[in-house]
Amino acid sequence: MTDLPDTDFTQRFIFDDSDTRGELVALERSYAEVLAKHPYPEPVAQLLGELMAAASLLVGTLKFDGLLILQARSEGPIPMLMIECSSDRDIRGLARYHADQIAADATLADLMPNGVLALTVDPTVGQRYQGIVDLDGETLSDCFTNYFVMSQQVGTRFKLFADGRRARGLLLQQLPADRLKDEEDRAASWQHITALATTLTADELLSLDNETVLHRLYHEEQVRLFDVQKLRFRCSCSRERSGNALVSLGLEDAQQLVVEHGGNIEVDCQFCNERYLFDATDVAQLFAGAGVDTPSDTRH
Repeated sequence: MTDLPDTDFTQRFIFDDSDTRGELVALERSYAEVLAKHPYPEPVAQLLGELMAAASLLVGTLKFDGLLILQARSEGPIPMLMIECSSDRDIRGLARYHADQIAADATLADLMPNGVLALTVDPTVGQRYQGIVDLDGETLSDCFTNYFVMSQQVGTRFKLFADGRRARGLLLQQLPADRLKDEEDRAASWQHITALATTLTADELLSLDNETVLHRLYHEEQVRLFDVQKLRFRCSCSRERSGNALVSLGLEDAQQLVVEHGGNIEVDCQFCNERYLFDATDVAQLFAGAGVDTPSDTRH
């Protein structure tokens, strides 16, 4: 939407005469932040944007405090795509890829053969949940639709697009029977709404505001559009978490690493490229339980 103060947001909508909800997502600034961290080839950047859009849509369907993690893994040129989106709507992502194996016109099947899609919900309080399905669709949109068919058994459709500058997505999902009690009426309504969604092109979703998109698709339906919910790129790495990782190695191994690395251990965040340095004094403080808020030589 052109009058929004930010470029990254989701926006829910609902059909007044059907048991169907929807959500739209637009990502620009956070998408650019993720792509700026690594020199991703265009096909990788596109898939990473689509996965960011999916995570942004899915986090709005979950009522929890914690972290939503999406991972797509394969045996091909892109071994891994990973997006994390918190319930506070902070998002980050990365990809692993073999640039010399990636053709400009490669399909999802070319890039991620024998792949799997994992959705993990890691709540602050409560039990961690993970669902895994094969990455067997022609597009990531198909794969997420298939995920819900296989694991959630909830009528769901995704449209995901990204072009290296903007990532956009549309989610449609059936609600429990309320407005339409008759099963045939309910099925017909869902078929009608999802069939219209299939006509939405990448150019339309990437270039038009939400009101225009919904009017083009559903101008004969009663659709209510709710307020936007903002998202932002934010990495959850910290010096404290890096120090905890060193503590998990054990004192002897951590001290040996300091020696092997010439006096400083470098812990790099793969998501944001932040680098944390720990010298022998830092390591001693960590294992003494004192923690290290800042490096002893003030470098960070």
